[in-house]
Amino acid sequence: MKKKVIIPSGGSGLRTGLMQPKQYLSFNGKELIAYTISTFQNSDFIDEIIIPVQKEFIPLINEIKEKFGFTKISCITEAGSERQYTVKNGLFATDCADGDIILVHDAVRPLIDKQTIEQSILATIDFGAAVVAIKAKDTLIQGVGSVQNYVDRKNIYYAQTPQVFRFNILKESMLKADKDNFLGTDESMLVQRCGYEVKIIEGSSLNFKVTSQDDIKLFKLISENIIGLS
Repeated sequence: MKKKVIIPSGGSGLRTGLMQPKQYLSFNGKELIAYTISTFQNSDFIDEIIIPVQKEFIPLINEIKEKFGFTKISCITEAGSERQYTVKNGLFATDCADGDIILVHDAVRPLIDKQTIEQSILATIDFGAAVVAIKAKDTLIQGVGSVQNYVDRKNIYYAQTPQVFRFNILKESMLKADKDNFLGTDESMLVQRCGYEVKIIEGSSLNFKVTSQDDIKLFKLISENIIGLS
């Protein structure tokens, strides 16, 4: 049983208002995606790293691989037009056995920790599918311009990554989505839609997704103190 992580890197980063995709922004001489890759490279639970990427950035990923000695990167393949297709390209880019464990992790969640990776893998070995998520802490408001309703947050979670699956389960779920012309927001949605139970693994607020200018500022502050901590 091999454990492989797909790090989809096909996003354009439009929400940051920058011309350059945010996963390639440099913090202290290290690209954002390199921080993300580092934790998986250093995890004893991970055998291979697969990176689907926009065609024009394949040379940059190869450069990052060599610069930081990311020996577990086994495949760099081309991204698709949507995240779902990007992950699918990564899934079928290498040979996998049905029982292999496949993680999918956002390129722009650089603060994932080894313990969460391990817990999500162990849960998937037992249950077949797992998603890292955090419980909603704030009051949830529904409305357009003004408050229309308050949503009970008791059983509400914010999905994060990694999302982890046995290969045969993720493969079946993706092929069904293709057949049904269904485009999901993430992989756990496809798997749950296919009838599988997805185990929730408690995540961390530190495992945030660098999406906006404020996120970039926050990670810049964190990254100034992160060298040597991993």
